Amino acid sequence: MNQFAQALGKNFDKDTVRTKSFVYNNHTFKVKIPTTREYETLLENANIADDTLVEKYYQEIVKEFFDNKDKLKDNKDVVFKDDDVIVKDKSMREASKNKVLTQNRILALIRLLVPEEKGFDMSTVTYDMVEELFPFTVQMEIIDLIANTITPAYKDQKGK
Repeated sequence: MNQFAQALGKNFDKDTVRTKSFVYNNHTFKVKIPTTREYETLLENANIADDTLVEKYYQEIVKEFFDNKDKLKDNKDVVFKDDDVIVKDKSMREASKNKVLTQNRILALIRLLVPEEKGFDMSTVTYDMVEELFPFTVQMEIIDLIANTITPAYKDQKGK
């Protein structure tokens, strides 16, 4: 505990002070507010795509295109390249990477939730667990609420 924390008193608990909450569909979620350094690290790590997972998703996405390559040879919207399939000017390899990065960002923010079960380690939560519990639209709504909780917009804070 540093001097500033000591000055705040012996009952000062940084974990309680660094916790905020929001309500989503009648459930109260608590969120650990990360320090600036923790938040920057969280974002850096979320922006690292697992190449194996990118390749797995890429193979899943392009399988049908390759299975129907002969039928698609005259389709100008589908272009087969040496290492990619381009559909309507969009790289399927890039789409696969974006899917992984989106999952990383969702998982990073979900892991900021404070579990009600004491001793549960949120770092053990996987994206598969999140996906099983929440449909994608719910995931997006929850991470938006988490993001707004940990970094409220200036317009929400001015004048308070």
